[in-house]
Amino acid sequence: MDKTKFNKPFILGITLVSAMGGLLFGYDWVVIGGAKPFYERFFEIASSPHLQGWAMSSALVGCLAGAMASGYLTDLYGRKRPLIAAAALFTIAAIGTGAANQFSLFIFFRLIGGLGIGLASALSPMYIAEISPAHLRGRLVSINQLTIVIGILSAQIINYLIAEKVPEGASADLILHSWNGQTGWRWMFWAGTAPAVLFFIFSFFIPESPRYLGKCGKWDLALKILERVGGNDYAMQEQIEISETLHENGSKIDWKILTSPKVRPVLVLGITLAVFQQWCGINVIFNYAEEVFTSAGYSVGDMLFNIVITGTVNLIFTILAMRMVDSWGRRKLMLLGAGGLALIYLILGTCYFFELKGLAILILVMAAIATYGLTLAPITWVVLSEIFPNSIRGTAMAIATSALWIACFVLTYTFPVLNKLLNASGTFWLYGVICLAGFIFIMRKLPETKGSTLEEIEKKLTH
Repeated sequence: MDKTKFNKPFILGITLVSAMGGLLFGYDWVVIGGAKPFYERFFEIASSPHLQGWAMSSALVGCLAGAMASGYLTDLYGRKRPLIAAAALFTIAAIGTGAANQFSLFIFFRLIGGLGIGLASALSPMYIAEISPAHLRGRLVSINQLTIVIGILSAQIINYLIAEKVPEGASADLILHSWNGQTGWRWMFWAGTAPAVLFFIFSFFIPESPRYLGKCGKWDLALKILERVGGNDYAMQEQIEISETLHENGSKIDWKILTSPKVRPVLVLGITLAVFQQWCGINVIFNYAEEVFTSAGYSVGDMLFNIVITGTVNLIFTILAMRMVDSWGRRKLMLLGAGGLALIYLILGTCYFFELKGLAILILVMAAIATYGLTLAPITWVVLSEIFPNSIRGTAMAIATSALWIACFVLTYTFPVLNKLLNASGTFWLYGVICLAGFIFIMRKLPETKGSTLEEIEKKLTH
């Protein structure tokens, strides 16, 4: 197929609009960290670990609810309208969280933001995959992960710029009555309003997914969109392939299909990869960031240092992943990520066991972040967006994304327990074993999907 016929400005435009969900996902997820020292004083929860934990994790409850609801919403309303709903939730959450004067209202709007994250995390990569030509799909879906990383970095920078310098040894009362304690933390959340409103407005101008329209029998509309993507010949060929898969599996959701012998292995594959992305242990790295940076001789209090090191490394390697995903392929990069992290954790755990500190540990930590940013972080979302059959993609994606958020919660909850039982060395070795198991699973179960249409992938995995 002549690749020059594709309308790349149109494809890139609708990809960027959808990927704004990823940008807000990243921003909303991280912005609370910079606001934490100030809103805790304002709401008088600094001495309550339970309420502190609830403030930080409440969005996760919303994430799970949003991810679970995404399957029902996408099957009933398509991809476009739930994206608009996610944008509205992000907008409401940004305004409401910053305006809250009561802790219960603060939590309510964090839950609303979590719903937006849960919806966007499932919808944005799925929509991009369904609108993209096969040879560009990996790179375009990876844009969603790139915008997540940019959102994280933006939140860190904005928090740094908004917060006034806190005097060393400042009392809780001084922090409470400072500009940071009364107003600064609010602007950290309010800053997310601008991209949320833009996402909301632009979402009205993107087309519905042609695969969803085909599933609903609206082929006249689906063909118009496919023609805009790649011309008449491309549109007709895509219609034939989409029709074949819908004819085989039906256009309406039958929950029995999810547990059928053909589909069940694909669903298990998706759930396992989603859980593995969380249990690969990269959150251990971020939990150990303070100790790692301090042992390497750097000041953790310097937020700009954290931004430059972790944020920039993550961003650089995510961009590199976008260049490699359609040439190297998904399987090779996933194997590189699982194997690379297993090796890094083995060495890192050994360093902690023998109490080796300094630059060597810092280099290993940066290597782990780079490996994750290049492989498991973006590529997992690419694979999840393309392996599920057309007729159940919305529901299956919702199940896999829900599994990812449950795994995230379990990882976050069990980390302090594991750290106490196994110490730093044992914890890293444990996640190294998990990564080794992930490597074996990927090698055995994950076929290469680069360059194949969604319908070709469906036939490969279900026949």
